[in-house]
Amino acid sequence: MENTLELRYALDTFYFLVMGAFVMWMAAGFAMLEAGLVRAKNTAEILTKNIALYAVACIMYLLVGYQLMYPADGVNGFWPGIGFLLGAENDPAAVLRTSGDEWYSGSYYSARSDFFFQVVFVATAMSIVSGAIAERMKLWPFLFFAVVLTGFIYPLQGYWKWGGGFLDAAGFMDFAGSGVVHLTGATAALAGVLLLGPRKDKYRSDGRVNPIPGANLPLATLGTFILWFGWFGFNGGSQLVVSNIADANAVASIFVNTNMAAAGGVAAALSVARLHFGKADLTMALNGAIGGLVSITAEPLIPVPYLATLIGAAGGVLVVYGIMWLDRLRIDDPVGAISAHGICGAWGLIAVVLSNPEAALVSQLIGLLSISAFVMAASLIVWALLRAAIGIRVSDEEEFTGVDVSECGIEAYPEFTSANR
Repeated sequence: MENTLELRYALDTFYFLVMGAFVMWMAAGFAMLEAGLVRAKNTAEILTKNIALYAVACIMYLLVGYQLMYPADGVNGFWPGIGFLLGAENDPAAVLRTSGDEWYSGSYYSARSDFFFQVVFVATAMSIVSGAIAERMKLWPFLFFAVVLTGFIYPLQGYWKWGGGFLDAAGFMDFAGSGVVHLTGATAALAGVLLLGPRKDKYRSDGRVNPIPGANLPLATLGTFILWFGWFGFNGGSQLVVSNIADANAVASIFVNTNMAAAGGVAAALSVARLHFGKADLTMALNGAIGGLVSITAEPLIPVPYLATLIGAAGGVLVVYGIMWLDRLRIDDPVGAISAHGICGAWGLIAVVLSNPEAALVSQLIGLLSISAFVMAASLIVWALLRAAIGIRVSDEEEFTGVDVSECGIEAYPEFTSANR
């Protein structure tokens, strides 16, 4: 029995770590997607934001975020209390404590593997912000905001569901983070965009939208495929274990549903774009894939593949209309992150009731509204303080020249951008 338990522990720990590595690879996907959808003169800066935010997320979640989100004993359903660092690794004697055939200690995998899997989720939430505020926000205020979001805002609302807080007690369901991760990141991004304002010349005085195309669509497409790949770890790893038949079958179902939702999102977004624009818009197809993935993330296990495809397709439709709607409101999001992660994140939470008989629409709406309201209020406060203290937007001249030069002092494409300045 002891050898069997050790093998299960090792297998589940290894699986958890590999799935975490899949999700970490999504950081590269966000970096490539955003670098492809911004203009050439802003490429180095957006890449700097992406690698720096990942480092900030890891450090802040290590120092305070993990214990804030998963306290040993929360004060109440709203406030977990403050804790620091990781705590001890699992004690082998406790892990192997058994009663007959039951493994009841609760330690199915290494505590360090749990931290690693959780920390890459935090970085994902912050990566959503970087694309929405691209091309006109200063680097250092962005990183200061990353400290607060990854260390405090994200872990607190995450505690409400995944840490056993009031949303979990209310029956709110969010398997892998349509709300906890994606809606949170998109809401924080929206708060920043509202205070930041649109890029220069994005909206004309007559109300028309001036398209600002990205510099490298092959790179954006590569980034989307990387995100698609990483999402198997995002959703599949959230099953937590794989060392028995039931969990292994569940992981297989999650992989299939995740893939089908993305495919449905691409097909639907491309079709809607053709209907409205008369052309097959690649950027809408890319966001359709992400919208489909976000939509299935709240419940990737229970739907049959056909329903998962339809849930993803609905997300693909919402992405296109969401981007158009935000443009009408003069909310400038260069990469479509608010639509793909926010609107589709909200849809994903609601869509849980289509397949999970234990889900209640009221509980899902309570979770959706609680997360949105808290993250919006907290983010607006932090962004406003940063704007008042050090400013968050580059000057008109720096925006025209490109933030690569003003913020980083280095250009991603020096021959091209220098020749065309």
